Amino acid sequence: IKKVFGSLDNYIWGFVNHKPMCPEYRSCRKIPVKTSKSEGISKDMVKRNFRNVGPTVVHSFMQAAGLTNDHLVTCPRHDHCTSLATPFMSSSQ
Repeated sequence: IKKVFGSLDNYIWGFVNHKPMCPEYRSCRKIPVKTSKSEGISKDMVKRNFRNVGPTVVHSFMQAAGLTNDHLVTCPRHDHCTSLATPFMSSSQ
């Protein structure tokens, strides 16, 4: 990963074009445990000999690392996390 991408950070953020995803969930039932994005990352990581990186684990990592803001829109943290992501979302990295 380091040879090809320079860092794990660059590798992972590259999957979301270096911009946090901000879906707007209104119900806990709508928040997925995995997504097509986490499935793609998982497959790529397994190809690169990572282990224990299934799509659910990857999606949880994406939530914890700020790659996706899965807070409900009614959650007080949703707006705060979105405001932190806004500078990245408007940049052309």
